[in-house]
Parts: sequence; C-alpha cells; structure tokens
Amino acid sequence: MTETAIDPRYLSAGANRYAAAADWAENGLVAFGADINVCLWNPSDTVGISQILSGHTAHVRAVKFLPRLQDEKSTYLVSGGDDQSLRVWALDSETGAATCVQTLQEHTAPINYLAALKIPVGSTKRRIFVSGAADSTVKVWSVDVSSGQTTLLQTIKTAKKYFPLALALSPLNDEGTSLLLAVAGTTNIIQVFTASTVDDTQLEFTPQATLPGHENWIRSLDFIREKPKSEAESDILLASASQDKYIRIWRIHQGSALSMPTSAASDASAAAAALTPGPANKIHKIKVEGADPATNKYCIMFEALLLGHEDWIYTARWCRSPTSTTSDSGEGTLQLLSASADNSLSIWESDPESGIWITVARLGEVSREKGATTATGSIGGFWTGMWSPSGTTVITLGRTGSWRRWDWDSNDQAWKQNFAVSGHTRAVTGISWSRNGVYLLSTSSDQTTRLHAEWATNPSLTTYPSKRTWHEMARPQIHGYDLNCIDSLSSTSFVSGADEKLMRVFTEPKAVARMLDRLTGTSSALSSSDFDSLPADAANIPVLGLSNKAIDVIDDDADASAAAGGNPDGGRGGDVTMQDRENMLDPASMVRKSALEIDHPPFEESLSRHTLWPEVEKLYGHGYEISCLAVSHPSSSSSDQQEKEKETHLIASACRAASLNHAVIRLFETDKWTELRPPLKAHTSTIHRLRFSSDNTYLLSVGKDRQWAVFQRDPQSSAGYTLLQLNPKGHSRMILDAAWAPKSSPPSSSVDVFATAGRDKAVKVWVRKPSRQQQQQQVGEGEENVKEKKEEEAFTLGLSLTEDQPVTALDFASEPLASSEEDGSVSNTYLLAVGTESGKLSVVAIKVSGDGSEVSVAETYKVGEQLWLPKAVMQLAWRPKVRKGGEGEDDTSGKQARELAIAGEDGSLRIYEFSL
Repeated sequence: MTETAIDPRYLSAGANRYAAAADWAENGLVAFGADINVCLWNPSDTVGISQILSGHTAHVRAVKFLPRLQDEKSTYLVSGGDDQSLRVWALDSETGAATCVQTLQEHTAPINYLAALKIPVGSTKRRIFVSGAADSTVKVWSVDVSSGQTTLLQTIKTAKKYFPLALALSPLNDEGTSLLLAVAGTTNIIQVFTASTVDDTQLEFTPQATLPGHENWIRSLDFIREKPKSEAESDILLASASQDKYIRIWRIHQGSALSMPTSAASDASAAAAALTPGPANKIHKIKVEGADPATNKYCIMFEALLLGHEDWIYTARWCRSPTSTTSDSGEGTLQLLSASADNSLSIWESDPESGIWITVARLGEVSREKGATTATGSIGGFWTGMWSPSGTTVITLGRTGSWRRWDWDSNDQAWKQNFAVSGHTRAVTGISWSRNGVYLLSTSSDQTTRLHAEWATNPSLTTYPSKRTWHEMARPQIHGYDLNCIDSLSSTSFVSGADEKLMRVFTEPKAVARMLDRLTGTSSALSSSDFDSLPADAANIPVLGLSNKAIDVIDDDADASAAAGGNPDGGRGGDVTMQDRENMLDPASMVRKSALEIDHPPFEESLSRHTLWPEVEKLYGHGYEISCLAVSHPSSSSSDQQEKEKETHLIASACRAASLNHAVIRLFETDKWTELRPPLKAHTSTIHRLRFSSDNTYLLSVGKDRQWAVFQRDPQSSAGYTLLQLNPKGHSRMILDAAWAPKSSPPSSSVDVFATAGRDKAVKVWVRKPSRQQQQQQVGEGEENVKEKKEEEAFTLGLSLTEDQPVTALDFASEPLASSEEDGSVSNTYLLAVGTESGKLSVVAIKVSGDGSEVSVAETYKVGEQLWLPKAVMQLAWRPKVRKGGEGEDDTSGKQARELAIAGEDGSLRIYEFSL
C-alpha cells in the first residue's frame, strides 16, 4: 500500500435546521451540524468548510464550543444529536486536527440543546456545560482541565415533563462562585436554577423561580452583563424568544427590588410590562444555596417586551457590538440579534434617551420581495442567528441548509451581504462533470441540482496563487420530486431523472454562462454566435409549475410584477383562469440585468432564484420512477470542441421495475429528441447503473437481478445497439455500480475493460481481448476465419477484489495512469476508485496486459480513515481534466493531480485531489 498526498479541495454540506446546531468560537471557527456530521468553517476564509467530523450515528441537533483557557493548545467542542449521545472533540490549534476524546451516553432521548459557562470555575478551573434532551432532563457536566475527561455532576428533571429546547448558563458574580441556569422548552414558562461553586467537590443546581409571560413554546435563552466589564455591580439581562412572536427581556439584580436602579429605561419597562398585567409583573426573589449570605440574594423582574417579528422566533443572542459604539470605554453598545421564521434578522438596541428597545437593522427578505412559491420564493425562515466574536459579522441559516452572511462596513455604516457556504441537505444521489471539466453537477434527494466550480478570479489568488477555491455557483434545477440521477450532454446542457416517469433536459442561460465564464476564468465552449443563440437569458418557475420556463432579463428599474405577467385577472377584467395561474411567474425571482454581474460567488437568494436553467425538453416512455441514465461520449474523431458540443448524443435510461416489461433500457437521440425503438431488453428487475464505453462501442447495464449485460453498437439496428453478452451470474448479490476503463491509444490495440461492484462485497474486473478480427486483418487473414474467431470473443473475469462491506460506487479515471511496452504489446495501468456502503474509500491501480491475459493490482493507494464518509458512498466521478503538479505551482515532481468527486449518503459532496 502506497502513501499518497490527498488534498480535500472541496467539502460541501448543508446545515441541519435546528436552532442549537451551530456555534461560533472565539478563534473565529464556526461549527455546525450537517446530517450526522459536524462541519468546521471559518467565514473569513474563502476556502469554505475546512473539515468534516464524523462519529454520530444520527442527526446532529446541538453543538457548543467550551471556553478555552490561556495557553491551552486545544479547543474543545461538544456535539449532541438524535443518537442520544454527546461527543467531546479536541481541536488542535496548531495542526487543525480534530479527534473525538470522549463519548457520553447518559441521555435516553435525542439531545436538543447545549449551553456552556463562558468562564472556568472553582480552584480547579472546571469547565461547566449543560445538555437538554427529549427525555425531559437537563444534565450538568464538568470537564477536567488536566485530563480533559467529562463527568456527570447532576441530572435535573423538568417540571410537568416538558422537553428542554433552550438553556442558558451564566455566572452571577465576577468570581464565578455563584451560577445561574435558565431552562425553557415545550412550555410557556422559564425555570430558573442557582448553584454555588465554593465547594469544588460538588455542584448542585436548585430551583428558585418560574418566570411566566410567554404564550407559546420558548425557543431561545441568552444571558449577558448589562454593563461592560470595566463597570462593577452590573445587572444581568436574560433574553427569551418564543413561538408567540415576542422577545422578553428580564433583569437579574443583586439585592432587593428596592435597590434596583430607576431610570428612563425602567420607566419604559414598566410601560411595556403594563401590556401584560398579572403574574408577569411579579418580582421573583432567588438566592444561591451555600454562598455567602451577604451576597447570595437576587431578584428577577420583567424588563421589556420586543415586538416586530411576524412569525416564530427561533433565536435571540446578545452581543456588545462595536458597530454602534456609544460608551467611552470602547466596549460597544449592547445589541440583541433575533432570527425568525418570517425570513428576517433583527438587531435590537435600547434607545439611550427613552430606554425603549428598537430595531436598528433588519436583514434578510423585505416583504415585497417574498416569493409566492416554496421552490424559489420563500426561504422557509431563519432557523438560527449568530454573532461573530468581534460583533462585526452575523450569519443565519435558512430552509435550504445554506448560510447567509452580513459584514459590517464601517465606512458606509451599514451591513453588507457577503457569500457563505452551502450544500445539499439530504443524500447526494448523482454527480456528473461537465464535458470540459470546468464544473461539477450534483443531484440530491433534497430535490435540487447544484453546480459547483472553482472561483479562479478570487482576489486572494494574487497572494495565494494555489488557493483556487470551490463554491456553489448555480442551482439549475429546483424540483418537486427527489432527484436520482444526472449526466452532462455538453458543456452547457444536462439531463436529469427524478422520482417521476420522465427525464428533463436543461440548457445553460446566457446570464449564468457569462457569470461562470467570468468567475471560473474560462472561455465559453460556444462561439459568440452560438452563445447568442442560447435559448434564453435566464429561467424562472411558474407559480403552479414544475418546469423551468425561459425568460428574458429585465432592467434594474423595471416593474417585476408587470414583467412576470401576473395580472390577477389575466388582463381581461374577469376571473383568473387556470392557464393564467400556470403561466404566472414569481415576481421575486425575475432576473434583473445586474443580478449576476458579480465578481464573487452568488448569494443564496441569487442561487435559488436567478441561476435556474431553462428546461428545453421532456423525455417520456418509462412507466415508473427513473432509476438511472447515461449519455454517450463525444466522438474522439473531432478535435474541435465546438463540433463536439453540436454532436448528437444518445441518452440511455431505465426505471424502477419489478417485471420484464419495465426492466428495459430506452434510448433517446438528442437531435430530434425521439426514442429509438425497440427498447433494449436483458434484465428482469430494476437497473441500477448504465455506462457507455469511452468510444460508445458498448453500453453496459447492471441491476438488482445480479446480472450485467453488454450491448454493442449496431448501425443496422433501429435501436442503435444489440445485445452482445449477458452474464446472469455476474455477482452473487445485486450489482450496484459499474464503470468502463478508458481506451488507450491506438484504440485498435486496446483491451476492453469494465468493472462491476456488488452487494456481495466484491469488485470484479471483466476483460475482452483485442478484436481478433482486427488482429487478423492486419496479417491479411481470410474473411471466413475472421467470422469464426469473432464468435469466440466474450468478456471474461480477469480480477476479483474483496472489500469488507458492500461496494456501492466505483469509477475509472478518464485516462490511463501509465502505459508500458512488454513483449511487443502495450500494457496499460488504470486508476480505479472504490466506495463502500460504510463510507470507506480506496484507490487501486489495475494493470492489464496487452493481450488481456493478465490482470493484476499494480498499486493500492491509501486513503486515511479521516477522509472516509460516515455513510454510503453514492457515486464517484474522476474529473476529466488532468493537471500536472498543483495549481499555481511549478511541476518539479512530474506527478499528476487527479481530482475525484465523491457523493455521499450523508448529504456531503467532496472533491479530493490525488498527487500520483
């Protein structure tokens, strides 16, 4: 086994939609849950996700960074999820390596929330954090500094058996000898607990008060000191956000209510409290058991009611932000960031004169821009909002699993949107490189098709030329069905299949083509005349439709509603007809001329609204949901890229089947988009994979019936292909994937090779020796002998490899790894990537002799376990473009940089670069 340099060039994953599934560390690193993973991302770095941590076996619902001690080499991160476990991770600050140091299995239900004390406490400097789960308990944990081990200190059972959905933990004094814990969830009250840390041997929280007032479940709690650290005797403020659309602020004051400060702020608070007469105005007295009797008494009073959101509020978080500095100490003004299901982020600030809390900034969607369709218009609300440690950046998470980011511009004194990371939120079911290798297309069960490409014009490349970063550049298809498969027709078009009986063909619009050319630094595959002949400027989805409709871009100052053709009565002064509704477009997703004239990766609203590709064709014929498809390769005889783009291709497709009538392969030609009949028959059940050989001589199919079939091109057949060979016992269990090895030069002397992967944990390499017809014609043998020897030709098993898990994906690199001449014949070495159901990745070099008689493993390249996936590998695809050395670097080693795209059942899409 050979060690090889593997560089994760691109990691993409959509975040889980839970309010507690993300946290921002003091060092600038964001951790968020993505399916069963924890992703690490530094928003200030254009690389995007830097690392994916795997270990959980179910969705991650909560993550939290623990406070870092001075001179400590590691940062600790805690994560919890539906697998009822807590995992403690140590992140090395020097190497960036992350390891799981402990797994805790004390909860008996999914873990919903984590909260940590911001300072270590006690003489031993313990780090305290709490976890709340659906087992109606809150558990208090202590992390030992010396050993790093976590121990359970206390289990608190919630009153009336509600599920904790929000927790907040804060010291009551500067020394940290008294602690305050607030708990809320599937109830309309807040429970308050206190504890003393004077005795290092024990820590026990005792219930002290119940705060009523909210009218629905409470989703978020957060503490902060009202005054900067430079001022002593500061009160503590608690913000609580609820599904009742309101935020309540509570004041915790040391001493009695009579000693609370009186000011304009308290007068305004009294006015706000008057809105909710009754128990909500009560002053709650609490004390800390075991603390100094002279300083252990506190009181809690309702302070303010914040109104402004139109839907559930998921998070409310404090920050002493420098964006609105009013204090002489330079500590910044106290601000509150709230994220709501009404698609907005609000930043609240107390007016220094009146004390009334007002909204000083509102980010997200303005009401007039909200769309009518769930596909492109509504973003489904914001599920969490977070401040950066400096308070100059805010990020939020939407329904699509993508992050949105705003940075404070001190020159313009305004919040400016910036690009962030995005990814699929469910299993990535199919991937395909564009024919020129410029971009990668991916489909997913989240019902989207996404386009990923390198940002070649990144301004940071002038400083770091080797840091060409990958980003999601377009979202060509947003569908109403789960997408299953995809393949590229050309550099500007693709075809996809979903859980429906038809395939859809899409072509790149002009606006997206210009943007991609500008951002990727590549020239279009089309000439200027062909570029102008692209079907549309942009695309849109009708309000009641599933098909992307071609549209023209509109001027920046044009009326979007008028351009959308959305007259309520169809322009006839009467009732709205069904046809009017179907043709009506979403005004919010109309594309303006300046929308994609950008020099950076698109923002999330542009991805979901402005980068759709128009649908140009539908291909019918199948009786059930599409299971797989494949597109024939461009002719190798044409060296002109433009000629290849215009070439007519064949699309092979299959659907889910349980009978012979539906287990067929249907072929469509792309000139007139007609089906070539009759369909190809060989299988008895669902076909899992279709692959054309690199020269289109063969079409390979594998399926659930454990057999593989090879069809050979036959110009005399109306279907284009005829059955060459059927192996009913190719594997002992169903075959899940297959791939052809590339043809070497000259093709006439090349051995035909393909590999199959099955649930029987085997990878089998099949070989067909060079055509005897070609060999004998070269020496002038007669025609009769040629026919006899051609009948003897067949694919035979050349090599069988065994894995420890079912093999779910494999792919050959587009070019041979090496060629050598032995005994007058040319032997080729092919690079084969293999992925298993457990997520294991391996790369092997397969050597095939010139006459096909010997097939062996020439080399096995080690892929470290940290690069494996936690779930099944759904598909693998080598990039057709092969580089020498690294980008922006001189090639001194002579090694080739080959890039492998990996689609995962965990929703992640990865691109690994191998230096071979």
